Amino acid sequence: MHITFNFQGKTCAANLSNPIDLTIPLRHGEENPNCFWAPFPDFEPVRAGEFVGSTAEGGVVNFFNIRLNPHGNGTHTECVGHIARERYAVRTCLREHHFMAKLISLFPQRLDNGDRVLLKKQFEEQVHTSDEVRALIVRTLPNDALKMRQNWSGSNPPYLHDEAVKYLVSCGIEHLILDLPSVDREEDGGLLLGHRAFWQYPEAIRTHCSITEMAFIPNEVKDGVYLLNLQTTAIDLDASPSKVLIYPII
Repeated sequence: MHITFNFQGKTCAANLSNPIDLTIPLRHGEENPNCFWAPFPDFEPVRAGEFVGSTAEGGVVNFFNIRLNPHGNGTHTECVGHIARERYAVRTCLREHHFMAKLISLFPQRLDNGDRVLLKKQFEEQVHTSDEVRALIVRTLPNDALKMRQNWSGSNPPYLHDEAVKYLVSCGIEHLILDLPSVDREEDGGLLLGHRAFWQYPEAIRTHCSITEMAFIPNEVKDGVYLLNLQTTAIDLDASPSKVLIYPII
């Protein structure tokens, strides 16, 4: 299926039958990316008397309970409810799901304290108001498939400088997709400067904006502008496992 739409005054098209999936699938056990010492996902069949919800164990249907932590167990999308005292849910904050998105690739810069950080000046070189995109996808370099099962806990992963986040907000970015476990430093004393800057909490809260973390962008996907479809579950939480699809513009 092909669609046509207008972008920057031009008629563009995309083939909805040919998405590029940036989602890391959730699996049972330790073959998942993990951060902040969250327990790994656990898939277990329901057991009740003689009933077992597993055809592999002789049951007539598969009927599984799932335990997971959206923030710690793979590709997920979060809303301002992640940091707010008030209750916000992804399902009510994220009301649109299609956006024009720009994909960029950046090397985190090492600071004197050893932190690896994406800096404002790096984004200034690649992201501009004139891009007219509402979503930004950031691939950090070097990039390999280890990210699909990386245990980030205790490793002080790369993150975004809060001045970089403020710059992205000034460029009109409302949806930020990263291949990192967090916008902020793993341990920052609870400051959460990047999250607060992105959602402008609590001064002028951007409730319609989202951050997606622990996506994976294969190396063969070129930097550039794409049509983004950002999907979440209808769950009454601040974060949800998500599916991130992009479509080349043709």
